[in-house]
Amino acid sequence: MTLREEFEKREGNFMSEFGCLSGQSRGRSRPEPACPIRTAFQVDKDRILFSNAFRRLKHKTQVFLNPSGDEYRTRLTHTLEVAQIARTISRAMFLNEDLAEAIALGHDLGHTPFGHGGEAVLKEIFSAAFSHQAQSLRVVQILENYGQGLNLTYEVRDGILRHSKGYGKIMPDDPRELPATQEGRVVRVADIMAYLNHDLDDAIRSGVVTDPEIPEQCLKVLGTAHDERVNTMMTDLITHSQPVNGQLNLSMSDRVFGAMSELRQFLYEKVYRSPRVHSEFVKAKKIMSELFTHFLEHEALLSQELEKMRLPAIGANGASKERLVCDLLACMTDRYALSIYARTFFPTATF
Repeated sequence: MTLREEFEKREGNFMSEFGCLSGQSRGRSRPEPACPIRTAFQVDKDRILFSNAFRRLKHKTQVFLNPSGDEYRTRLTHTLEVAQIARTISRAMFLNEDLAEAIALGHDLGHTPFGHGGEAVLKEIFSAAFSHQAQSLRVVQILENYGQGLNLTYEVRDGILRHSKGYGKIMPDDPRELPATQEGRVVRVADIMAYLNHDLDDAIRSGVVTDPEIPEQCLKVLGTAHDERVNTMMTDLITHSQPVNGQLNLSMSDRVFGAMSELRQFLYEKVYRSPRVHSEFVKAKKIMSELFTHFLEHEALLSQELEKMRLPAIGANGASKERLVCDLLACMTDRYALSIYARTFFPTATF
């Protein structure tokens, strides 16, 4: 028996009936030999962790563009916080921790530079159907490794695609919109738990909001400190989630869920849509729009940049030039987009 098989056997001994056993994965797009040491979901986690797209997350905006302080969250630190919360919840519910972590690590790989502002720009100039969750799936299926992708399991790809709720319901009414696994559903909730807490923390640090502005009920129910609020949310979810009609129903108490919803509304009004944050995204929109047009008009430069970022070349996979430019821009970090914009459009001294 290989080490992987021993791990799979161990999962079967302790995991809940609602967890996704590694040995029962629906497999990969391209069949490949199983690793003798790691389970399928451990392999996926490692592939994501060592990918180019994952490393780029360290220089992609979470909420605040180009913050001066070193303590502000980036898309990478957000991802790590989501992964830790997802693992903690999954462990407490006897679900597959490795699957939850793999989904969490990959859930934002397709996020654009300049946060959701960059996503909004690509919706406008490329396609209204563009979304960071679909782009994340495209990254792991097509874009990484010069078009080979990471060949992840079905369960991880499904969780990545269905992790986001935007400003809609955390758990949609239509079951077809839900991840296929309980671990994927846990990541949906862990995502909002993470950003509610760290975005509030960063907003206070930046001075966009002050402590007295935070709704009193949110502090009273959830707690006044970051770790206290996260613990309250996780504990409430773990305590109130129960089997219903043969399925594990992720649920929270009305009291805690109500406070979370109020905090979410507060952040949208006072932070995400604040004049200070919005003014920076207006600048980002100009940068993204002008770069999009420039790359469309300069095919040699487009080809050069695709090669630099190890993305599929022009003509690969039957993608249009517009699609390739969209992929290139979505993969860029904030600082790389700013750098190439400056080199392209700013005058340089000639004497």
